[in-house]
Amino acid sequence: MIGRMLPGWVSTEEIFVSGQEDTLSGLFPEERVAVARAVPKRQREFADVRACARSALGRLGVAPVPLVPGHRGAPQWPEGVVGSMTHCDGYRAAAVARGTDAVGIGIDAEPAEPTPDGVLGVISLPTEREHLRALAAAHPQVAWDRLLFSAKESVFKVWYPLTSRELDFSEAEITIDADAGTFSARLLVEGPVLGGERLRGFTGRWAARRGLLATAVLLGTRPATGDSTGTGAGTAAHLPPGA
Repeated sequence: MIGRMLPGWVSTEEIFVSGQEDTLSGLFPEERVAVARAVPKRQREFADVRACARSALGRLGVAPVPLVPGHRGAPQWPEGVVGSMTHCDGYRAAAVARGTDAVGIGIDAEPAEPTPDGVLGVISLPTEREHLRALAAAHPQVAWDRLLFSAKESVFKVWYPLTSRELDFSEAEITIDADAGTFSARLLVEGPVLGGERLRGFTGRWAARRGLLATAVLLGTRPATGDSTGTGAGTAAHLPPGA
């Protein structure tokens, strides 16, 4: 699912998890320390998603290394690599690329269910809520509020390594294209300067499959085949049946 939203030169790995297999044996000692006090569910998620990341890194020719959480829990990638991880109930994924090809990657997966009561008002702008109402009128089977949250999570995962500062939910305005399977994020705060130009926003892709909503943002220096935006490649329209 994640791989279909990113160009082929981004290495991805995903797994759908149905049981409670013991995956902790694949952790490095430093990683075991990082989750020593976590509940078993969190430990399994931590181990699974790092197994995905190491598999994806291997396809780039990068040897297995510890992926210890840094500030705000963001993984510390090997030198010369950018990447992102995500996990939710039943699903884990990772995406990595060489730093010569991409400045940043952000991926997120969420259950395809509405957010709990009260959450939408916290994560969205008034203009976004109006936008979601229009989307819901046309495609009521999609949990657009959850997709909005996922898009902002993917944006944050690219933003934070570039700036080392938080990006509040109110500091990026998301617009979703239901038919194209894409979205844009307009920054409402000053972005970093990259390649001599001020970053003003992001574009990404989204998908709805197997009871999940997923988003991906790629800030690339290498063009994505078949995609002039440089933000991804592959299948775009992902509305669930009947939406």
